[in-house]
Amino acid sequence: MKKLYDEEYKFSVEVTGFLRGDHTEHLCRNGEEIGDKYICTYGCLVNEQGYGICSKMMQILYGDMQAVRSGGNLTLVGGTEANVKDYVCPDGCVCFRMTVEKTGAENFYKGKFYQEEKK
Repeated sequence: MKKLYDEEYKFSVEVTGFLRGDHTEHLCRNGEEIGDKYICTYGCLVNEQGYGICSKMMQILYGDMQAVRSGGNLTLVGGTEANVKDYVCPDGCVCFRMTVEKTGAENFYKGKFYQEEKK
């Protein structure tokens, strides 16, 4: 893959705890551990080892990521701050915190990156 431009936002998702006990064995297929961190700008969240976040969790995060990219404030959808929101995985096992950071790059649509240059 060849990334063609810098994204406007960086998303970090960290495992903050467990709802059922102190481990995820026999509960979580991804083997999450407290402190695990996933990062992306666009695309799917991956950790330092190159493994992706649980696909069920990604479905939940995606809508809020799009809301942020559209200028949204996470407090309007249950976040604790404009750029922070806590989640529980769909299986009710793992707690996550998403933090959003502006990169300073221009918005994809406002920057008209989707338009081809005229020759």
